[in-house]
Amino acid sequence: MKYNFAEYEKKLKKYLDKDRYRHTLGVMYTAASLAMAHDYDMEQAQMAGLLHDCAKCIPNKKKLKICKKQNIRISSIEKNNPFLLHAKLGAYIAKEKYQIEDEEILSAIRWHTTGKEAMSELEKIVYIADYIEPGRNKAPRLSWIRKVAFENLDEGMYYILKDSLSYLGNSSKVLDPMTQKAFEYYETLHLEKKQRKEKYGK
Repeated sequence: MKYNFAEYEKKLKKYLDKDRYRHTLGVMYTAASLAMAHDYDMEQAQMAGLLHDCAKCIPNKKKLKICKKQNIRISSIEKNNPFLLHAKLGAYIAKEKYQIEDEEILSAIRWHTTGKEAMSELEKIVYIADYIEPGRNKAPRLSWIRKVAFENLDEGMYYILKDSLSYLGNSSKVLDPMTQKAFEYYETLHLEKKQRKEKYGK
């Protein structure tokens, strides 16, 4: 499907603050670059990247109110930390406000914060793009992770999740159980890849 990105950008800009909008454009272009590197649909990746944070700047109380009104399921962790709802709510808003009907795009928006087990190519692309876009500069070994992600999405997921868990463990920030499950899944893939390389040299 051909999207008029200029129109979407114009509409989205009204609902994000300046820094969030700049980050959003970074994610959009990084997602497109990852899509090119991994032979994936570039327009899908661009749109998912553009709208991934469409609900980010909604006040937390309003996030909870919208979710309740629209019967969007909220976990106890999300209820106590409503900032975590922006991904789940973002998928709803992308569909209702921006008329996105592509379920793969909506799912990529839904899972871009916590990750999950066995993510689709697009889900991985958006999750990774959110972490490595050019505006990000505080994460450890970021330049190396960028290189890894452009070579292998699963390896990119593993190292990003590993570093994210390390960061969350050393801070007072909440850890969503889905992130732990995602890490365990991609750690298994990483170890299997490592064992194959040791055994077969590839």
